[in-house]
Amino acid sequence: MNIKGTAILWLLLSVGTLAGAQDKALMQSYQERLSTLIGQIANAPTDNERYLASEETVQLLAKALEEEHSERWKWNLPDYVSVLSAPDGLFRIFSWAVIRDNGEFECFGAVQFYNEKEEEFEYRLLNDKSEELMNREESVLTADNWLGAVYQELIQTASGGRTYYTLLGWNGVDNITDLKVIEPVWIKGGEPQFGAPLFRRMRNQRRVVMEYANDAMVNLRYETQTIQEVEHRREKVKGTNRYRTVDKVKERKEKMIIFDEVEPQIPGMEGLYQYYVPSGTELAFSFVDGKWEMHQGAQGRLTDKKLNKEFSPLPKQSPSYNFNNK
Repeated sequence: MNIKGTAILWLLLSVGTLAGAQDKALMQSYQERLSTLIGQIANAPTDNERYLASEETVQLLAKALEEEHSERWKWNLPDYVSVLSAPDGLFRIFSWAVIRDNGEFECFGAVQFYNEKEEEFEYRLLNDKSEELMNREESVLTADNWLGAVYQELIQTASGGRTYYTLLGWNGVDNITDLKVIEPVWIKGGEPQFGAPLFRRMRNQRRVVMEYANDAMVNLRYETQTIQEVEHRREKVKGTNRYRTVDKVKERKEKMIIFDEVEPQIPGMEGLYQYYVPSGTELAFSFVDGKWEMHQGAQGRLTDKKLNKEFSPLPKQSPSYNFNNK
């Protein structure tokens, strides 16, 4: 390479390095400013101050997501805000909650995703409409019409040639009930769609919602478990023409969603979620042939004592972001 070619190459590399450094400095600035605001959402003493901090967080996060290559930035924000990224690098979701003085929750967030049609990354702000939604387990929702939640886990799967991101989330709701949700998300026509028929043998169901008494302990987690299943077999009784049913326990290990079944503690209180508590039955979803397959009565045995990341407690002791103890 001649001297002129070497100089041009050096100039291009220098410009690229400088641009990269500038991008990093800019995103670091966003991160520091957002961290300060998030602290105010968590610790400000009044409704107005917490909401103002949340609104400023939404606006600043939107500006950050508009920056070129922002999808590459590895966010390091306070635990009060959940940031989950998909393994494929094409989907990321931010979520947090504001607690009102009366104990009610409102969730906020944003989705950053790759739009195949436009061949670029875009974002959508999330609008919590949980108080207005009907048929919340059956509805397909959008960013503007969202069942608010703070998400603790993201599971990437594929079905029918589409990629799905199943989210496990929690909402403190109010001083009476809490809510946990299993929420599939996918991108359709350049827009995120919340809810999908991925639950085998659960007709019309697009998500699993568990609402229960806020002092109950309801588990929802995704991890490798040893699951026990009872298989009923008919066997011929030796020396006779009679048959009997024999139960055989099978065990296997795999990644699955484990959660508690909830039901009214008092008969006749169906639909009054302040009376819902764990029934004592643990359920499991495993991903089989493109669908979440439920195992009724499955008993998952914890093999890894380290549970999912817990969010830092909120200013009030109850409710809190402690997913596995609420």
